[in-house]
Amino acid sequence: MPARFRSCLALVLIAALPARADSVWVEGERPERAAVTRHPSWYDQVKRAELSGGDFITNWGESPGVMSYRVLITGSENREFWVRANPTPAQLSYRLNGGDWKAIDLEKGLQDRLNIAADDKVDLRFLAWVNVGRVSLKQGANTVEFRMDSANHNHGAIDCFVLADEPFTPRGTAKPGEAHSRTPKTEAENPGWFVFDPPSVPRASIAGFDLRTLNESMAGDGGFIGVNGDNFIHSKTKVPVRFWAVNGPASKHYDDLRREARMLAKYGVNLVRVHHGYFDGKTGALKSEEIAHAQDIVEAMKHEGIYTHFSIYFPLWLSPGPDNPVLQGYDGQKKPFAALFFDDDFQAQYREWWKALLTTPSARTGKRLIDEPAVFGAEILNEDSYFFWTFTDRNLPDPELRILESRFGDWLKHKHGFLEQALAAWEGVRLPRDRPDEGRIAFRPPWNIANERKARDKDTARFLLESQRGFYEATYKNLRTLGFRGLITASNWTTASQAILGPLEKYSYTSTDFIDRHGYFSCLAKGENSDWSIRNGHTYADRSALRFDPEQPGKPKEFAHPASDPQYGSKPSMISETTFNRPNRYRSEAPLFYAAYGALQDSDAIVHFAQDSPTWAVKPGYFMQPWTLMSPAMMGQFPAAALIYRNALVKPGAVLVDLDLNLEDLLSLKGSPLHQAAALDDLRRKDANGHSAGPATTEIDPLVHFAGRVTVDFTDKPGHVNLKNLAPFVQRDAQVVTATHGQLRLDYGQGILQINAPSAQGLSGNLRKAGRVRLADLTIESPLELGHIVAVSLDGAPIVRSKKILLQAMSEEKPAGFQTVAEADGTKRIVSLGTDPWLVREIAGNVAFHRPDAKDLRVSPLDSNGIALEATGRGDGFRLEPKTLYYLLTALNPSQH
Repeated sequence: MPARFRSCLALVLIAALPARADSVWVEGERPERAAVTRHPSWYDQVKRAELSGGDFITNWGESPGVMSYRVLITGSENREFWVRANPTPAQLSYRLNGGDWKAIDLEKGLQDRLNIAADDKVDLRFLAWVNVGRVSLKQGANTVEFRMDSANHNHGAIDCFVLADEPFTPRGTAKPGEAHSRTPKTEAENPGWFVFDPPSVPRASIAGFDLRTLNESMAGDGGFIGVNGDNFIHSKTKVPVRFWAVNGPASKHYDDLRREARMLAKYGVNLVRVHHGYFDGKTGALKSEEIAHAQDIVEAMKHEGIYTHFSIYFPLWLSPGPDNPVLQGYDGQKKPFAALFFDDDFQAQYREWWKALLTTPSARTGKRLIDEPAVFGAEILNEDSYFFWTFTDRNLPDPELRILESRFGDWLKHKHGFLEQALAAWEGVRLPRDRPDEGRIAFRPPWNIANERKARDKDTARFLLESQRGFYEATYKNLRTLGFRGLITASNWTTASQAILGPLEKYSYTSTDFIDRHGYFSCLAKGENSDWSIRNGHTYADRSALRFDPEQPGKPKEFAHPASDPQYGSKPSMISETTFNRPNRYRSEAPLFYAAYGALQDSDAIVHFAQDSPTWAVKPGYFMQPWTLMSPAMMGQFPAAALIYRNALVKPGAVLVDLDLNLEDLLSLKGSPLHQAAALDDLRRKDANGHSAGPATTEIDPLVHFAGRVTVDFTDKPGHVNLKNLAPFVQRDAQVVTATHGQLRLDYGQGILQINAPSAQGLSGNLRKAGRVRLADLTIESPLELGHIVAVSLDGAPIVRSKKILLQAMSEEKPAGFQTVAEADGTKRIVSLGTDPWLVREIAGNVAFHRPDAKDLRVSPLDSNGIALEATGRGDGFRLEPKTLYYLLTALNPSQH
């Protein structure tokens, strides 16, 4: 057959098959006309079992590939247009009924990506579903054309496309409605597990746990978010607010953003952190075309009462080349760590990014983001610090180092009079890059500063702190001068020594409105690119936070956890990136753990990482990611967790540690008796190169964070520690920690958390070992070795007299087909990553409420979307159903107790 061909199909409508209702499914390999060149070998060597109809249409040649399809439309003319195509890296355009060609964005919002290479090589042979958007067609016959014109040999591939008249969730080759018909087979292949794949629901559907009413009608109704003491508040009403948030959103089209916002609000989310750069990754030049999407995010989220927080610069996003006009001496490989702190030209470019983002009028609304009270805040810098391992002369090229070394030289002249006097005061500690004759003095690595703490190191730490804090102060002032009225935070990073350098890092942040941080509960992922992906052949370790399991099997317990949240400088706190990494089976502990201990410590914002898909997909990207949030164990448990945290159903604990740190002592590198070990994600762990620095132990028991609150202030007065007696709350022999008010009890020997507050009661962890547990207003018994059962009041009243109660249950999750084998070192090796859909281990247990009217509590199971099913039980005792995660309990004759 010739490479170049044209084909005409007489029965064109064979390609356009009705999929469900009036949705139309079209096979890519069945065009009415096509002008394409098929690659003679590897490009077409794919797993045809993964293709709809067992085939696809491709192009690889000197000319663009063009194909035309005729489809018959009946019913709705306004359709959701989805294409399953090759996005890697490709260019694909379409036109309808002879109209203008329109580009399909193959970089954003892709779903259900799949490597279809027959040999599993990571090359161009991928498919993904892309939501083109809503299109208007006409009744009867329509023409749909595609053009493949990628820079690389005009390559492209289309497996199929869908014109849907109802919400469509991509699942490989499954046509609308087909995915759920495969559920019985999947469950039969996985005994003891059930499929979690909630169908799309109409917007008007009412869920039994819909938390939309927790949010304002429109974000910003109460004014810009402000600060009052250690709380976030609505500036107009002065009402305090906590944020249960996500990094996201994932959608790229405005209509999809509106749907995603509605879903997030339903699950209790009231803030998104947009972590995205608006600049070219090589030159740093502004990409103004990206700003419209940021504006769409704010507008869409605003309509569901969700605020937006912007994080627009991360050094890993920028790779300056030799010809970069701003950053000098880079080779296109090094990242500009620390450069923003001191390079004036780079700072000027950076400020233009903020100015463009905040002051460009929206084409949709005409409004500027700087005037929008739905914009919560601005993060100055993501994950960078002078005090981290990345601050070395290996990462900063000579021209940039010379700038900073000259600044250090000038600073030393001001302090010591002459550079030679400074060097003399340092008792001979010199570096090869020291050039006092040129006015330049070099920097010792963080390890030396934290461990040796010589006179030179103390001067260095003081200079670096002044430079770093000075940058934050100047940027804060610049944003305020620009007219920005939202909140501003400095950064969120860790240091090479949390005991010695950590307090200096935190102090540098106190020049802004609140204190941010990052922390991940990792699972010893090992393998190629395991810092950002999960692949067959990788190894990992399951670990429980409720037992303080070490990351390395067999090691002592690790009491550092990202949920630990000391309050610094009497300011509000945020953790803007955190999660329990996949594929740890204990990941299902996370939502209740964060909610309970975030509420106990009076944390102000918990931002989960990451909302990388608006659908329940096990692999939203090219590779399975460690952080996917749209999973039953994570987002699926948000309803109860969000209520506990946002409504303070677990009350803040008493202050057990009140720590005043003398700033001069910190600058003399004396450190702090309290420090948090760095809970790094695997992406940044490699930057530490396995190093640690400073003292290995703390003087203050880290379990204090699970009993009550810790406050830290910086002072020019003598340092002081006010440490309450921990004995009533921390029992290390029994391996039990109890909150000061008694509402939380963690048995970390067995791995069992009890929540026993007036409006929230439940168990999390090893329910089998817990046995039958009687809480204040209900009893729980379950054989689950890993389970989470919690009841929360939906009307704010104590459970004993609440008219509406949500009972939420969860076990553990895995993708369908996920398989591992045990390794000798206690880790597991992944044999098969699995595919959609998610599976959940079947729920089991019994619950009984004790209130006087318990027998009159109607128990209504809810489906996976939260839609009420037929009432099946009474509150005085009912069995949990194997495939039900939510129950709504309503009082027929509400108790007056």
